[in-house]
Amino acid sequence: MAKKLIVGDRAPTFKLPADGGDEISSESLLGKTVILYFYPKDDTSGCTKEAIEFTNLLGKFDKEGAVVLGVSKDDIKAHDKFVKKHKLKVRLLSDSDGSLCESYAVWVEKSMYGRKYMGIERSTFLIDENGMIKAMWRKVKVTGHAEAVLNAVKQQ
Repeated sequence: MAKKLIVGDRAPTFKLPADGGDEISSESLLGKTVILYFYPKDDTSGCTKEAIEFTNLLGKFDKEGAVVLGVSKDDIKAHDKFVKKHKLKVRLLSDSDGSLCESYAVWVEKSMYGRKYMGIERSTFLIDENGMIKAMWRKVKVTGHAEAVLNAVKQQ
């Protein structure tokens, strides 16, 4: 398992398939502020609410020059269905092999009803235009989170 990242670390690099069929790489995002949020599963209640909150604020993120990207292990077909069903405007990346989740140390042991399992810890990383981590949120509570991230972007 990768070491837990801290503010000031270089953000792990990636090149992943995105909804709509193209690929997005960290290299192509240099020079831009990036919000990389990890979520457990497409079309579940918390993940849907989070994606909608980011979508509703996307114009404000754009105004600040920030790119918002959601990451889960779901495949592109699931992402495309999720985007269409909820009219999402945020881009979604498929980390089907979990390598990006591992490098950000968000693939963790979880527990529900006494059962332990591995899953994505809902987490968000604010990455500056030079690829450095400026802020991070772990064990995110969905309500109001996108607004908190936007406020952090405005303050940098």
